Amino acid sequence: MADDTKFLWLLLLRSSLLCSGSDLDIQCLKTVKQSLIDPSGILNSWQFDNGTSGYVCSFSGVGCWNPDENRVLGLHLGNLGLEGPFPGGLQHCSFLTALDLSGNRFSGPLPENISQQIPNLSSLDLSNNSFSGGIPNMTYLNVLALQRNQFAGQIPAQLGNLSRLVSFSVADNSLSGRIPDTLQRYPAANFTGNPGLCGAPLDRKCKKRFRLRIRIWPIRIRLRLHRINDASRIGAAVGFVAGFVLAFYFPHWFVFSERLRAHVFRI
Repeated sequence: MADDTKFLWLLLLRSSLLCSGSDLDIQCLKTVKQSLIDPSGILNSWQFDNGTSGYVCSFSGVGCWNPDENRVLGLHLGNLGLEGPFPGGLQHCSFLTALDLSGNRFSGPLPENISQQIPNLSSLDLSNNSFSGGIPNMTYLNVLALQRNQFAGQIPAQLGNLSRLVSFSVADNSLSGRIPDTLQRYPAANFTGNPGLCGAPLDRKCKKRFRLRIRIWPIRIRLRLHRINDASRIGAAVGFVAGFVLAFYFPHWFVFSERLRAHVFRI
């Protein structure tokens, strides 16, 4: 009897969890639809007045874990003319693994905690939009397509540590800095169109930095100089250091020179 009761409780618990998860997925799709501008009315087919199991699986662009459950596994909304920011409601699609928003008119930044909002995401295609800001760190991705947007800043080195990443492109953005070593295995075409990017596989070499360190007790002076051909700048930097040292150790010399200059001008 006790075993039967325990089994019934487990069934009820599982049913409750499934209903709760399905409700969240429905809320996810409702929020996504409400947050987007849909000039062509493609999402008008998303009607939520149907109470049958798995009814959201028939929505345009929606892929489900099981056709009999309202559990969203993939959202494929590419090339639909949609407008708006990155849909915040996607955080309610906790089982979402594939997201395709390519070829639309999305704009604005991506959530910095996108990996926490959509923890099971493995394929992300945001290409051909107007997303901007920095590229956040992401986890568990197999595919990351960010080409032809307006992303700026550096490519996070952590992206190169994604062991399952097989497809990656950030071409035609406004990125800058050195391409992480672990991402240099991808073709140069996947990075072109970013004037500020440098390093392999691009032909554009990164400027090396020289570090000039002068330590004189009790002070330490450190200068960072970019590799430059203008010797006058290096000379000016060295002159500045020398002047600083003289001023620190021989302040009376500067007082004497000021008095001497004042005396000369009086004459």
